[in-house]
Amino acid sequence: MSNQLKIKLSIADRVYPLTINPSQEEGLRLAAKKIEAMIKRFEKSYAVRDKQDVLAMCALQFAAQVEQKDIDKTNDTVDTETRLEALNKLLQDHLS
Repeated sequence: MSNQLKIKLSIADRVYPLTINPSQEEGLRLAAKKIEAMIKRFEKSYAVRDKQDVLAMCALQFAAQVEQKDIDKTNDTVDTETRLEALNKLLQDHLS
């Protein structure tokens, strides 16, 4: 545990002390910055007074992005498999 790093991240006007592996620091700091930027966009675009509502919308947006990437990845995999099957059939036809 001696290689653990203690950092503080500020999100929605609150400070969160964390003990992390040094390799996680950059990702966590970038994530915190993205959350803060999204909070500012939501507060600017909508008349939201409660930080919890803004944070819920941020969580929804980030979760939706992850789910959409999974859907896109699945679609890409199916498309790739279809193309490979067609290519395989062409090769088999050519070799027979």
